Amino acid sequence: MGDRLRGTLLLGAMLSLTLTGAAWSSGGGGGGGGDMPSMSAPSYDPAAEYVKAIQALNDKDYKAAERALVHVVDAVPKNAEAWRLLGTANAGQNDLKGAKRAYDKAVKLEPDNIEAHRGLGVALGGLKDAKAQEQLDWLKARATACGTCGDAPALATAVKAVESAIAGSAVAASGPLLFAGPAAGDRAYVAAVSLINEHRYDEALTSLAAAREALGPHPDILTYQGYTWRKKGQFDRAETYYRQALVIAPEHRGATEYYGELKVERGDLKGARVMLARLDRICAYGCAEAEELRRWVDAGHEPSS
Repeated sequence: MGDRLRGTLLLGAMLSLTLTGAAWSSGGGGGGGGDMPSMSAPSYDPAAEYVKAIQALNDKDYKAAERALVHVVDAVPKNAEAWRLLGTANAGQNDLKGAKRAYDKAVKLEPDNIEAHRGLGVALGGLKDAKAQEQLDWLKARATACGTCGDAPALATAVKAVESAIAGSAVAASGPLLFAGPAAGDRAYVAAVSLINEHRYDEALTSLAAAREALGPHPDILTYQGYTWRKKGQFDRAETYYRQALVIAPEHRGATEYYGELKVERGDLKGARVMLARLDRICAYGCAEAEELRRWVDAGHEPSS
């Protein structure tokens, strides 16, 4: 991406992530792959619904949280965080079957999410389902591999919670119901941008996850998650985030550009040209994103300057 990308990232950090609508079309970020997602806009603004759900969870209004989160997963069905919180909302209403379904979806979408495994294990334990042991085994294995890593406290708490559920004790299906709001999400996002600029991609992913937990499926966050995974060489994983970003904001210029660049990296010049044509339509009078992708397509690889 070179100097132009760094400038885009820094500019993006100065924009509030609580903006919606037209502001999404100019966001920055990484790449993607595969077929284009549906260009139909969701009926609800999933980021706004997610923020509503966070407030409802903090107020322990689990029914309202469930309603808002159903809107989120309807609009962005591959958003693991929303499914995990839907499990929390269901568990808060003692709907363990609903919690099990939601947590199971979260685990499938994001297999390394500790809280999703915890919630699923607790729900299964409450239902007297023998598969709770599988979640406990996963958490224990992860704790052993972790040792004293940063995830150690969360893993220890999760193991105890699932053990208690299996033993028949009533325990919370998730951690303390105190979730960060938009201001904290913005701070995490700005921190992530700085870390990306310093090529500290693992730390950036942690900050982006915190931003996502506070703000939900905002297309800028999703785009940067995709970009960071792309820089780590995990193109397939990057694709999941770019597809989500483009479902929410079909004319997001940053996601569209870097989606095209990833296609170039994969040797799919035909697909990259499709993305370039889309940018040319979005930017009727030209834009930097279209010109940069055009350079990639003409070079057939990342331009040297």
